[in-house]
This record gives sequence, C-alpha cells and structure tokens, in this order.
Amino acid sequence: METEQKIGSITENCMGTRNEMQMSFDAISENEAFARLVVSAFVMPLNPTVEEISDIKTAVSEAVTNAIIHGYDEEYMQENCREKIGKVHLYCRIESNLLYIEVKDTGKGIEDVAQAMEPLFTTRPELERSGMGFAFMEAFMDRLEVASKPGCGTTVVMEKRLQMAEEENNI
Repeated sequence: METEQKIGSITENCMGTRNEMQMSFDAISENEAFARLVVSAFVMPLNPTVEEISDIKTAVSEAVTNAIIHGYDEEYMQENCREKIGKVHLYCRIESNLLYIEVKDTGKGIEDVAQAMEPLFTTRPELERSGMGFAFMEAFMDRLEVASKPGCGTTVVMEKRLQMAEEENNI
C-alpha cells in the first residue's frame, strides 16, 4: 500500500510539472484529424474542460491545415523540385497548467505575416478558404506567434493556460 502511494505521488508530480512530445507527419489533409487527436490525448492528464479541449483542437486543426494547404501548395512544390509531399512537425509541452504547441513546416513560407493574420485574408480563394485560420487560433489560445521566411517555411507557436489544472493545483 505504501509503495502504491509513493508511485502515485511520483507519477502525479511528473505529470503535473512537465511533459513533452514531438512528431512529424506527411502534409496531407487526412493527418489534420490525427494531429487534433494526438494533442487532445496528450493534454488529457491535466483534466481539461470540454471547452478547453474544443479550443485546442480547433487551433491545432487551423495551424496544421495552414501548413498543409499554404506551406506545401502544389505549384510551390513543383517549382522548387521538392518532394511530392512535405512534412508537418508538431511539438507540444506541458509545464504545470500551461500547454505549449508548435506547428512547423519547411514549405513556401509567408511573404507578409501581418497581412496573412488579418481576418478574411486568404491566398487560396479557389479552395473556398475563409481566411479565418489565424483569427481562430488567436481567439482560442492565450498566445499566438507566427514566424515565417519565404522559401524556408512557417512556425506557429500557441499557448493555452488550462483552468481546470490550475484550480486543482491550488487545492
């Protein structure tokens, strides 16, 4: 019984302070749902609310979709003799009740980040894109940063402080 309590305490301390994961996957639309699922599963030990999970899944979905659709568009890939399918890199870290998410591609990059972040701006209207991806990420997360260099790719960094975990840590 005493050993079980010690193991439980060690696990609780480790999970409550820091955890991280990273993965890379092909830049194809089917993997957007996979990325959402992985991040939501990763954050579950913090006992997030349904609203927090929904916010996180939406933000991850938008970031990954942007990487796939804009970072690796067919024209760019052909012009630059790139592989047929690019990669999306996903990194997540939890520190106490703070979730850090980084979504990165090494594709086309963004010429004007400020313009790209304006609501309703899209470079792919033919795909019926609404231009609200960055606006959604900004609305659902506590912090959003976008770094990009044409020809080198884009990195989207998001953070969300989880309330449920914060309340439990204060008890």
